[in-house]
Amino acid sequence: MSINRTTLPTLLYLTLTLGVGLGCSPVALKVSQVAPSSQPQVLNLGSAALALTYSPDGQLMATGNGAGQVMLLPQVSGMAPRSLPNQSAVNALAFSPDSQLLASAGGDGRIRIWEVTTGRLRFTLQPDTYYVTSLAFSPDGKQLASGSGDNTALSGLGNSVKLWDMGSGNLQASLLGHTDVVTAVGYSPDGIQLASASRDNTARLWNVAARREIRTLRGHTDDLTAVAFAPNGQQLLTGSADTTLKLWTASSGELARTLSTATPIVAAAFSPDGTALASAGEDRVVRLWNAQTGRSVRVFLGHTAPIQALAFAPNSAALASGGGLDKTVRVWPWGGGE
Repeated sequence: MSINRTTLPTLLYLTLTLGVGLGCSPVALKVSQVAPSSQPQVLNLGSAALALTYSPDGQLMATGNGAGQVMLLPQVSGMAPRSLPNQSAVNALAFSPDSQLLASAGGDGRIRIWEVTTGRLRFTLQPDTYYVTSLAFSPDGKQLASGSGDNTALSGLGNSVKLWDMGSGNLQASLLGHTDVVTAVGYSPDGIQLASASRDNTARLWNVAARREIRTLRGHTDDLTAVAFAPNGQQLLTGSADTTLKLWTASSGELARTLSTATPIVAAAFSPDGTALASAGEDRVVRLWNAQTGRSVRVFLGHTAPIQALAFAPNSAALASGGGLDKTVRVWPWGGGE
């Protein structure tokens, strides 16, 4: 196991210029020094780093923080950083497959759909739940799935997966079955299935077209916090507060492998090339695993608070992590294929 020890990381400080009207606000980006290729870039968000994602075309990283700021950070030259006025703590972000739309959601229970190029707010979706935890676009971009938590202990109706039409902004369906907060959602690469994870200790697979549950995956002993299909669609990854990652055969629901860590897992992801898994959580450590063998291959250190979010760059060359209360996003260089 190789350990990337970054005791003195280079910092990229972000300072938002707020109150510049609706749509995209300019962001003042102060660069103290460009990080060497062997060290992570560290982005200071000024508030809890809760959500992050890359655009599929690789041109942008979107981050969301506890102050309600959504930031669009260019990954290529010739583009300026921008911010979007989300207005509440940002728990979830998702780009459409064509990178033209960005969905954001959080503590106010609303989902906002932004046009990336103009910064115009296209839709505001109101799931009628206490808060939204997770978002995912379907592979064809025509549908958005959201996971949510109920604001009462009585109805349970808010602990659902909701499907939204991206042409009209209308609610298409509510997928009911989970008995506690839905913490994560993700589509299969072919768009036929949708996976959801919940604090009820289960993951569920749904047939999207039929709007029905296919199966329930049981085996975790605590809250599920992450779910993701492998890029080839053959496996499903789940992460849990029980300190384990589990890999399931997507077609049968059979458990294929369990990977163990020392502390609860908060975030997990497949690399886009399918060669690696990443996990992170309360121990403030990012771990890379070989997706085929289950072997731990690298550890990234540097966060000073439990990690809340993970995202691979589309080309699998970098891995970004959001450090929650340490207010930073760290972008770790990684060559892939380990």
